[in-house]
Amino acid sequence: MSKFKTVNWPKVILFGDSITQFSFQPSGWGADIANKLARWAKIALPRLINNQNSADHRIAAVTVFFGANDCALADKNPQQHIPLKEYLENLKEISKLLAVNGVSADKVIFITPPPIHEAAWEKECILKGCPLNRLNAVAGQYAQACVEAAGQCGADVLDLWTLMQKDGQDYTAYLSDGLHLSEKGNQFVAQHLWELLERRVVDLPFILPYWGDVNAESPESSLLCSE
Repeated sequence: MSKFKTVNWPKVILFGDSITQFSFQPSGWGADIANKLARWAKIALPRLINNQNSADHRIAAVTVFFGANDCALADKNPQQHIPLKEYLENLKEISKLLAVNGVSADKVIFITPPPIHEAAWEKECILKGCPLNRLNAVAGQYAQACVEAAGQCGADVLDLWTLMQKDGQDYTAYLSDGLHLSEKGNQFVAQHLWELLERRVVDLPFILPYWGDVNAESPESSLLCSE
């Protein structure tokens, strides 16, 4: 049993039609709300997933996506910097915490930090009154550590840092400000992540029928039927 006390977090449910669905696009209101509700990762994880909760036994996949902030330079951004070795160990610890709470390694997908376009990010830093605090080569070291951690844990990994720079392609279009993902970058992640995610969810049952399959004359018969 986990030594951490499970917290039943208050839920924020965004319930609606396609306007709600697409609110998680770049700069969408749903994404902004989710960002404001984010919590410290490794500390919060044991309180968010618990093997005593029957719902958590039905988890099909978990993505673990860290590194873009952790790779901040220690002398330029000590508030966000996490030493490389500690970053690697944190990922392995997260995998162990998930396993203890019933989420096996075959359900876990690690995602490396994407590359950094230093010229664009430096402009953002200057606007904030600070010097360039991230380097693409350093982000690459953290990406490699993420790949290593995934291998040691038996998890899949989506190596964005390598994929976005494959064959010398111009990766700058994947970034909105040199660090964060642009719309094209989000689409890139979704495309490649789905390749890893699909086999984990392809056989999952639908909770509700597709809208086109609902009997418009008697929607209750479609939506309120028992499992």
